[in-house]
Amino acid sequence: MKAAVVQINSGSDRARNIETAGNLVRAAADDGAQLVVLPEKWSLLGDGRALAEGAESLDGEAITAARNWATDLGIHLLAGSFTETAAQGLPTNTSVLISPTGELVAEYRKLHMFDVEAGGVEYRESEHEQAGEELAVADLDRLRIGLTVCYDLRFPELFRALLDRGANAFTVPSAFTSATGRDHWEVLLRARAIENQAFVLAANQVGTAEPSYDSWGHSMIVDPWGEVLAEVETGEGYAVAGLDLERQAEVRRELPAIEHRRPEIFSEGVTHGS
Repeated sequence: MKAAVVQINSGSDRARNIETAGNLVRAAADDGAQLVVLPEKWSLLGDGRALAEGAESLDGEAITAARNWATDLGIHLLAGSFTETAAQGLPTNTSVLISPTGELVAEYRKLHMFDVEAGGVEYRESEHEQAGEELAVADLDRLRIGLTVCYDLRFPELFRALLDRGANAFTVPSAFTSATGRDHWEVLLRARAIENQAFVLAANQVGTAEPSYDSWGHSMIVDPWGEVLAEVETGEGYAVAGLDLERQAEVRRELPAIEHRRPEIFSEGVTHGS
């Protein structure tokens, strides 16, 4: 299977963002991609208040457009993430996997809120979004996709839990900041791929969004050995790579670290670090 990651400089203009995303999804499909991954907040990116005010339902403009692209192009589409209205409380940061028939085959709501101060800028996602409570995996031909979003990348236990549910590939739609991305982005992506011997499909935002959000870009596809198969370094664009499942089987057979795990040793006494 060929997969693509799309890199966009989204902002406050929803119509422009959707048009740009659609053009890049079509280009990736024309290049042979059967699975296309969009970045986090691809249809609308800005400060938390603006995102909350612009929240949509699964029947809203963004996901309706994404479903149309999937059916028109006959592809699987991971519609990055978008700010979804909730029945109760704050919106959620929701990632959706869409089939070539337009069916929503998986929904995942970001588990970990980005409440940090990085590069002199403070982020408090929990003030405007609520965290999800469930994992999500979905079958896609011979792939079993585990869904994550951005800051989730820093929590290896999530990826291991998805592996234990059969995932052999992970999607990581992101708006990973430049302040942290230059040192951590590729390292973390390759680490998650290596330790789980899985493919990682990471579509990132790039450039600035009002008022002061700056994303690192460098969207990439990483194989189970940790090799970067394809990358969009800067600017808007997409990268395509083949996902060789025979190579994955070879890696897992020759270096059977997953089989060597001893979960019984670590199942008790888990506490937060001091």
